[in-house]
This record gives sequence, structure tokens and C-alpha cells, in this order.
Amino acid sequence: MIKSVETLIVDVPTIRPHKLSVATMNAQALVLVRIRCADGVEGWGEATTIGGLNYGEESPESIKTNIDTYMAPLIIGMKADQVAKVMYKLRSTIQGNRFAKCAIETALLDAQGKRLGIPVSELLGGRVRDELPVAWTLASGDTKKDIAEAEKMISLRRHNIFKLKIGLRSVEDDVEHVLAIKRALGSDISVRVDVNQAWSELNAVRGIAALEAGGIDLIEQPVKALHKSSMARLTNQFAVAIMADEALHGPSDALELANKFAADVFAVKINQSGGLFPALQVATIAELCGISLYGGTMLEGAVGTAASAHVFSTFHELEFGTELFGPLLLTEEILSEPLVYKDFSLQVPKGPGLGIQLDIEKINYLKRQQGHSDQVDLIPA
Repeated sequence: MIKSVETLIVDVPTIRPHKLSVATMNAQALVLVRIRCADGVEGWGEATTIGGLNYGEESPESIKTNIDTYMAPLIIGMKADQVAKVMYKLRSTIQGNRFAKCAIETALLDAQGKRLGIPVSELLGGRVRDELPVAWTLASGDTKKDIAEAEKMISLRRHNIFKLKIGLRSVEDDVEHVLAIKRALGSDISVRVDVNQAWSELNAVRGIAALEAGGIDLIEQPVKALHKSSMARLTNQFAVAIMADEALHGPSDALELANKFAADVFAVKINQSGGLFPALQVATIAELCGISLYGGTMLEGAVGTAASAHVFSTFHELEFGTELFGPLLLTEEILSEPLVYKDFSLQVPKGPGLGIQLDIEKINYLKRQQGHSDQVDLIPA
């Protein structure tokens, strides 16, 4: 039985400013969800957004409020081992709130995996890989700094795939910035760009043509998410891969994009999909329609990153790798044992549930105070 559902916001500074076309991030707010069960098992989930309401319709504060006010009362008392039944009740009763629902589903699956003594990946159909290639995002906006950062990552054998956030400057300035980095890193290093919806279709045609000619491998969400017909025209006009991200809010969007031939690649994100099982549905639609897969991120901390890794480890094809570098962008570690990154990959945890152990003392230190909020208990009830 579900005994309690607790939420807390943890604020963690980033190692450097992270510039998107919609916002500049200097810290990340992680919404952690802890579900305690009557059998003594507990599970953790995470709902994390990028750039607050500049990026999407959910914010850390709204996620916490809606879980505390509407979702927790709805599921407390239900059988904790009936994850599908609990999530069906939530999804059929509560509209929207994809991130909040993802956090709850993650926590339930973490608890169920611990209860059965198996990793979450085995609850999702079974993993086919134990490590995932991880791209690093270069988002300082300074060409020399980005080149130096990329060269350092390569020398450390941490990343050899790089994505650049662009869209704040003119198309010409952005293209010059990207191609200078591509020339510096060489033909063996994959360089991609994320426009974060910043271009009009006309600007996208100009920008993509130049980036394609310069050897860029992937163009992510060049136009607004609503402009699916524009995405289709761009996808069919260029040989370089066009990836849908903000346009992809779960299985329904995946089906529409596939039917419109509006993307070569899907960026699968568990939060944006509304949960781990909806993310699997997005991937299935892609695979059935010949669309390539990329394991995306909302810059989650360790909990959301581990959950994403379990999902992506079940994908039979993962042509464009993943972007699960979120914990590496943060200045503080919230796990007792950090996730393992080596040889350009993330090692998928193998322990029961998510396979991670949270550092409760560190979480208490970083936790945002909400009135007379109590600390997280060090010992599970």
C-alpha cells in the first residue's frame, strides 16, 4: 500500500552558465518525489524542467503543488505493487502534468524493482545494453571556450559527441560559431546543434543548408513545436538528420510526426513523454516507422538520469546515442555513489530498482525551504 508521497525541491548550481535560446541557466531545480510503502519499501522519482516556464508549461513549483494537492491524495492507500493501475488512475483523472506523472511513475517502479530485487530496466522489457553513449552540450556561447571545453572532454575520454545550443544570435553568427568548432574538433568528432525552436522556416532553410555543408550531423528542433508542417518540409528538403524535441510530447505527438514525415530522429525524454512507459511507446512508434532514436534529457539530476538510462537501455537501436549528462553539469552530487561515466559512456546501474542510493544529508543541505518544511528522514519509516 502507498503510505505517503513526499515532494521536495532541491536547488543545485551549475558548473557554468548554460545558454539556451529561451533562457540562461545558472542553477537547476530538481523536484524529487519519495513514495513510502506500507511494506517498508520506498521509491524515488524526479521531475525536472529546463528554464522554468520559458521552456514548457510546468515549473518546479507547479509540479510540487500539483502532486501535493491533487495527485498524492488520489493514490495514497492504493496498492503500491500495482503500478499500472495507479498510473491509470492518475492519467485518467488528472489532465496534463506530464512531468509530475513521470516522477510518480519512476518512484513506483523504483520501489517495485527493489521489492522484486531486479533493475527497473527489467520491468520495462529488459535491457539490451549496459552502457550508453553520452553527448555533451557546449552552451557557453563563446567559441574559444567551447572548443577548449570539448577538447578537455575528449582528452578525459568522457565525451566525443557534442551538441551546441544556438538560436540567440543571427543565423550567420550561429553558423560561423558552430562551423569553427567543427573545424577545430575534426571529422572524427560528431557535432550537432539544438536551435530550441528559435528559427523561422526561412531562416532554418538558410541555416541548415550551411550547417549540412559544414559537416554537422544533426539539427534539433529548428522551428516552433507547433509548426509540424515546417518540420516536414525541412526533413524532406535536407539530407542532414532533423530531430523533433519540443514537438514531441508523448505518443500522440510521435504518431502525428511520423504520419507527417516530420522528423528523421525522435528525442525521447521520459519527463516530456509523461513517464517511462509512454517514453517506450514513443520509441516503439519511431522503430515501427523507421525513425531513429536519441535518448534526450531535461537536464535531470541523478534520479531522472538513472531512470532515463534504464529506459534507453531497452532500445534495440539507439543510432544517435544519448544526452544523459545532467548530473555532470551540477556542482553537487546527491548520490552516495555517483553514476559512472567512462569511455564516452554512462554505465546503466545494475542494482534493484533504479540502482542508486541517495545522499539524504546532501539533499537536506540543498533542499529549498518551504515555510516550516521538515527535513527528509535519514531512516525510512
